[in-house]
Amino acid sequence: MLFARKAAAIWLFLAFERVLTAQTPLSSHTPSIFYPGVETDLGQWDLDERPAVNATGHLVFETANSLLQHWANTRHRIGHTIVPGTIPVGTLLHHGAITGPHLPTALDWVAVEPDHSIIFCQGPIETGCWHLTLTVTRPMKVLYFDGSSAVNILEGTMDTQDLVAWSEMKPEWVDNEEQRIKDLCKWGQKYDVNGFVRMEMNFEIMICNFTSHMEVVSFLNLESIRIGTDASNLPEDPNSMHHSFELMHSASWRENYPGETRITLDFSGLVSFYDTTLVPSLVPRRVGLDRWDHRVGGISLEDIERVQDRLAQALARPPSTTSGIDWKTVLRVVVDRYASRLEFIQHLLNLTLDDGSIFDHAQQIQRQLRTVVLPYTVFAALPPNISVTANATNLWAAPVFRECATSHAASIASRGTTLTPSERLLLQAVRETTHEICRVATKMWASGMNFEVDALYPAQQRPEVDHIHTLMGEWKEDVTQLISWLDWSVWVKCRPACGFEEMCYLPTWPFGFFPTPSAPLQVQWDSASLWPDPDKGEWKRPQPKCIRRREPYGF
Repeated sequence: MLFARKAAAIWLFLAFERVLTAQTPLSSHTPSIFYPGVETDLGQWDLDERPAVNATGHLVFETANSLLQHWANTRHRIGHTIVPGTIPVGTLLHHGAITGPHLPTALDWVAVEPDHSIIFCQGPIETGCWHLTLTVTRPMKVLYFDGSSAVNILEGTMDTQDLVAWSEMKPEWVDNEEQRIKDLCKWGQKYDVNGFVRMEMNFEIMICNFTSHMEVVSFLNLESIRIGTDASNLPEDPNSMHHSFELMHSASWRENYPGETRITLDFSGLVSFYDTTLVPSLVPRRVGLDRWDHRVGGISLEDIERVQDRLAQALARPPSTTSGIDWKTVLRVVVDRYASRLEFIQHLLNLTLDDGSIFDHAQQIQRQLRTVVLPYTVFAALPPNISVTANATNLWAAPVFRECATSHAASIASRGTTLTPSERLLLQAVRETTHEICRVATKMWASGMNFEVDALYPAQQRPEVDHIHTLMGEWKEDVTQLISWLDWSVWVKCRPACGFEEMCYLPTWPFGFFPTPSAPLQVQWDSASLWPDPDKGEWKRPQPKCIRRREPYGF
């Protein structure tokens, strides 16, 4: 009965609204009266003002939103973020022993998935190998390096670790993992850091002390998996290929949000090399470069010192001094609200239409745009009944733009001094990102109103086809530029979607990173880089593709 009453009420409301809409022509609305503060500060809400070329708020936003997610950090391998974290009590960690059934007494690595650690479980076929499983007995303090930070290549994946361990990049030590873990643990000892989280095929943790924070769950003598070990090429025997695929399959469980949940990050201590106040020396080095080519290399000595000081402050700060804001959710709410809708609007704008259907199609897109800005369309913000040319600046829509742009961050901003420097950076990243999303969405919606394709305010006469084509062209350009600027990895997917016997895959080190012995060297390698030629290969700018989940495998 209650459900029926609610359904009837909703139906009556919608029907009543439709009647009112049909009786309310656009011309009946007077020009909008701007909210206090908007009219005197129109520059901040200019719908035609694009972000500064060197703006990095959207980069801070997306890197922070992508932390501990395998997909995004495989796509953009060069890490720019360092974050303190904790591994909770009860978490299982795994270690493939090489020397026998002995708990590591030196610094060593553990994996979060046994599919990863077991490839290091090596031993003769006759006697098998030893695989260790540990459980965390008290919260373990760790430091996380984003990107593909366990990938030993010269292109920058190790840069942020080098700065922490050695205060400089040491490309000649790119493969010197023993020295790296030793010096990182020495640095972290004064902050009680017992692990450093990195990512390659899957997430791993460099452990400084195996007798602290953990105890043994099992130490099993397993059958050796007999995986190929030739690093010059992918192993081609079926058993090795199967284990290689299953390793990537286990990584796919943590590809997207919420990512690797067995590690809890402290966003209030986040350090970003996209922070232009903390690291101003990198700003000119990014000019004209795509994000794929951003490097931490070239950072000044002064900026290195500032980064280390900020990290020290974050690691020494008691948890009780932070704001308590769940930044992971704050960021994700923005992505959830806009990602699928912007993607669908772009899809609609890419369809091929004839003149006979273009008006109806424009109305469909306008409805989508209205949905995006609906919670912010204050009644005062309606266009005056003047020409499209006169409305070109869309000043009447400024209140909508403002309400949309400030909705996600206004309440956080009011907390003021309770925010840490890292939280103020994240707040600014949310502001800059939502500002641009709302600028474009409001501009597109307002243009639809001006061109009279909004079904809620029907025109006296249908707009000319040429005008609609112009509108659709402007819409397409706007949404394409916005999606490119945001560059959210949530939009990077296999199209069409993979079949049931397939998995969507991004080229992942080390699979395929080594030249095939039979192929000419110049075909596979760029002479100035360890990367395969980005114009001929897929490694520097990895693109998703479907790979088989059963034999014959292929990466």
